Amino acid sequence: MRIAALAPSLQPSERRIADAIAADLSAAVECTAQQLADLVGVGRASVIRTAQTLGYDGYPQLRVALARELAFGQDVPLEAGDGTLVGALRAGVDAFGRNLPRITAALTEEAVADFVTALDEADRVLIAATGLSAPLGLDAAMRLGAAGRPAEYIPDTLAQQIAARQLTSGSVCLAVSGSGSNRPTLSVAAAARDAGARVLALTSFANAPLVQLADTALVVPPVTDSFRDELLHTSRAALVLVTEQLVELLIDRRGERAKDAHAAVLAVLGQSLGE
Repeated sequence: MRIAALAPSLQPSERRIADAIAADLSAAVECTAQQLADLVGVGRASVIRTAQTLGYDGYPQLRVALARELAFGQDVPLEAGDGTLVGALRAGVDAFGRNLPRITAALTEEAVADFVTALDEADRVLIAATGLSAPLGLDAAMRLGAAGRPAEYIPDTLAQQIAARQLTSGSVCLAVSGSGSNRPTLSVAAAARDAGARVLALTSFANAPLVQLADTALVVPPVTDSFRDELLHTSRAALVLVTEQLVELLIDRRGERAKDAHAAVLAVLGQSLGE
């Protein structure tokens, strides 16, 4: 591990941070830079500087490396359930089902109402999503369009930033990121905020940088148990489920406008179906 190799060359404050990380890798993975700084008794900048001294771009990249090291160092069972592939599949689905109640635990009436109202009243909606959250961006755009709320999703991240720069105070940028730390998505959200647009965030972690950028954030905890699990398994199922239900709330709010849009969608679907 790099910490052991570089420890002798670290400054005293950096050594304290490195020692804290090495003492409990699992705990360090779950800490943000600020949380680790508070734990050690140093400034946040010292944590970031330590990560860079260890050869990483920043602390998020160090967290990913720690999660990878933990994964490589543990024995992962190849089978679950009754020892069959179907049993393993069933066990995974059952585990997801048991965790379903937690995905709405952090939501508040005020935040959800503000989220839906902003989507409904915006003169333009741009969706920012990249990486493993990119399919969620496309899905959200299609569902919003079917509800009569046109939304733009541009796959290219640079094009997303360009579009964000052209938003206005009446516009909304909907940023979707499981980790809430995806750099391209953060850049799009920041560009939208600089342009005066409202930023809505849909993410899995309350302490994520995206939450700090957003005017309104809905935090949907992952069905896995930790940031480490999110990095290793990267499920977006909880975010998909909440997105679908947000669109349903929007449809209910829009009333007849949504019904007219649905009628148009059904007409197109009817023409596209074969015998």
